[in-house]
Amino acid sequence: MAEKTVSADSGSTFKTLRNLWPYMWPADRADLRARVVWATVLLVVAKLTLVAGPYFFKWATDALAGDAKSVPPLPAFLLAPVMLVVAYNVVRLVQLGFNQLRDALFARVGQYAVRQLAFRTFIHMHQLSLRFHLERRTGGLSRIIERGTKGIETIVRFTVLNTLPTILEFALTAGIFAVTYGWKYVAVVAVTVWLYIWFTIRASDWRIVIRRDMNDSDTDASTKAIDSLLNFETVKYFNNESMEAERFDRSMARYETAATRIWTSLGWLNFGQGVIFGLGTVVVMCLSALEVQAGTQTVGDFVFINAMLVQLSVPLNFIGFIYREIRQGLTDIEQMFDLLDVPQEIVDRPGAKPLVVGAGKVEFHDVSFSYDPNRKILKGISFEVPAGKTVAIVGPSGAGKSTISRLLFRFYDIQGGKILIDGQDIRDVTQESLRAAIGMVPQDTVLFNDTIAYNIRYGRVDASEEDVRKAAELAQIGPFIERLPDGYRSMVGERGLKLSGGEKQRVAIARTILKAPPILMLDEATSALDSHTEQEIQAALDLVSQGRTTIVIAHRLSTVISADEIIVLQDGQIAERGTHAALMRKAGLYASMWDRQREATEAEERLRIAHESDEFGVVVRRRPSEVS
Repeated sequence: MAEKTVSADSGSTFKTLRNLWPYMWPADRADLRARVVWATVLLVVAKLTLVAGPYFFKWATDALAGDAKSVPPLPAFLLAPVMLVVAYNVVRLVQLGFNQLRDALFARVGQYAVRQLAFRTFIHMHQLSLRFHLERRTGGLSRIIERGTKGIETIVRFTVLNTLPTILEFALTAGIFAVTYGWKYVAVVAVTVWLYIWFTIRASDWRIVIRRDMNDSDTDASTKAIDSLLNFETVKYFNNESMEAERFDRSMARYETAATRIWTSLGWLNFGQGVIFGLGTVVVMCLSALEVQAGTQTVGDFVFINAMLVQLSVPLNFIGFIYREIRQGLTDIEQMFDLLDVPQEIVDRPGAKPLVVGAGKVEFHDVSFSYDPNRKILKGISFEVPAGKTVAIVGPSGAGKSTISRLLFRFYDIQGGKILIDGQDIRDVTQESLRAAIGMVPQDTVLFNDTIAYNIRYGRVDASEEDVRKAAELAQIGPFIERLPDGYRSMVGERGLKLSGGEKQRVAIARTILKAPPILMLDEATSALDSHTEQEIQAALDLVSQGRTTIVIAHRLSTVISADEIIVLQDGQIAERGTHAALMRKAGLYASMWDRQREATEAEERLRIAHESDEFGVVVRRRPSEVS
C-alpha cells in the first residue's frame, strides 16, 4: 500500500490526484491497472463518437433543406434524411453505452482506492496514542472518517471520469470550430468557457466557507447525539432529556442555517453560469445566422453549431459541478487528512525486536512520568515484581496507581528511568510483542456489542469453542452462560450493559485466561463490585494469577492481604512497602487506610443487618445511633 500522506492544505486538485494515483494504479494489482487502461480507451472512443454525432444532424438538416451538395458521399442506405436522423441517434446511444461501460470498468478501481484509504485511516487511529483518544470525541471522529471516505470517492470519480472527458471534449470542439468555421468562433467559445470557469471557481470558493461551517455543525451534532446515547442511563438518572434535546437542537439549528445558505448560494451559482453560457451562445449563433444569410454557411451548419454548443454545455456544466464536488470533497477530507498527519506518539524503535519472556520478571527503575510537564505523576518509582510473584500497589486516589499499568503497556513513554521485563527495556521491543505478554483485567470492563463468545474469544481470536468454554468455566461464568436462552451466542449489548458488573468482570477474566499471558495486571478489578460478588471474583482472580507474575492495583485492601509485597504510593512516590503483616506492624499510612476501610465495611454490614431486620419485622423502629 502506498505510504504517501495526502495533503488537503494545498487545495490543489492535481496534487490530490497525484497523491491518490498510487491507489488508483496499484502496483500489486495488474487487474485493476488493466481496468484503468480500458476505461481510458473507452473514454476517448466515447468522446470521438459524441463529436461525430452532430455531423449526422447537420447532414440530415441540409438534406431536408434540399442542399444535398453539403452532404458528403455516404453509403447509399445513409443518404436518406430519415436514415441520417436514425444514425445521429444511434451514435448518441453508442456513446452512452461506451460511457456506462467505462464507469462500470472503473467502479472497482475507485472503490479499491476508497477502501484502501479508509483502511489506512482506521489503522492509523489505532496506532495513535491513548492521550489522543482521551482528548477526542468518538462521535466526531466517526463523522470525520465517514465524510472523508465519501470525499475520497468523489475526488477519485470526478477527476478521472469527468474532468478528463470534459477537457478532451472541449479540445475536440475547439479544433472542429477552428478548422471548419474559423478562429472567431473559437475565440468566443474560449472567452465564454473562461468566464464560466472563473465565475464557478469564485462562487464555489465562497460556498466552501459555508460548507466548512455546515461540516462543523454536523460533527458537533453527531458528537452530542452519540455522547448522549452512550450515556443513556445517566440522562435518565438526572431527568435531563430536555436539556440533551436542546443541546442537540442548537447544533442542528446551526446546521440548518448553513445548509439553507448552501442551497441558496447554489441557486445563484447556477443562475450565473446560465447567464454566462447563454450570452456566449447568443454571440456564436448570431455569427452563424449572419453567415447563413450571406450564403457562406448552410442551415445545417447553423444546426451543427447549435448542437455542438448544446453538447459542450453538458461538460461545461460538469466543470462547475466537478469543481464544486472536488472542492467540497477536499473540504470533507481535509479533517481526515489531518488525522493521517497526526504523528504516532508511541512508535517502535528502528530494529526493535520481539519481547522474549522467560520467567516474567518486571522491574521499574527510577521511573518518572507526567501527563503534563507542570504536574509530576510518578517521581522516581523503583520496585521489582519477581517471576511468578504477586505485588500489590495501593494508595490514595490520584497517587499514580493506574498510571503504572498504562506505562507497563507502553500507552505512554516515561520521561525518566526504565521499565524492564526479564531484563529487556520495553522501549526496545515491539509494542505488539509487549502487549501480547501482558493480560489485563480492568476496573471498568467495556465489552463489544456482540456475543458473549466473541467477547471471551477476543483474548485469543483463533481459540476453539471448547477453549472458550473452558475459559468461561475457570472464570466461574460458565453455568450462568449455559442458563441463557442463547447461551454463548447471547448479545451483551452496547458496552456490555446487558450484563451485571460481576458478569462483565467474569467475561474479562475468561478472555484473560484464554490469552494465557505470562504477566497479569489487575487494575482495581473488584473495586466497583459489592462485597459478596467481590469475594467470588477474587476467587477467580486468584486462580488466574497462579504461577503468573501479577501486579495488582487495588482500592480495597482486603483483596491484597496475600500479596507477596504491597507497595503504598503517595503523591507519586513509594511511601511504604512490605507484606500486609509488616505494614500493619509499622502502623503507618497503610495501617490507617486499613483501619478506615475496616470501619466503613463494618458500618456497611451493620446497616445491612439493620435493613434485613426491619424487612422481616424483627426490629420495627431503630434509632440512627443504634446502627452507626
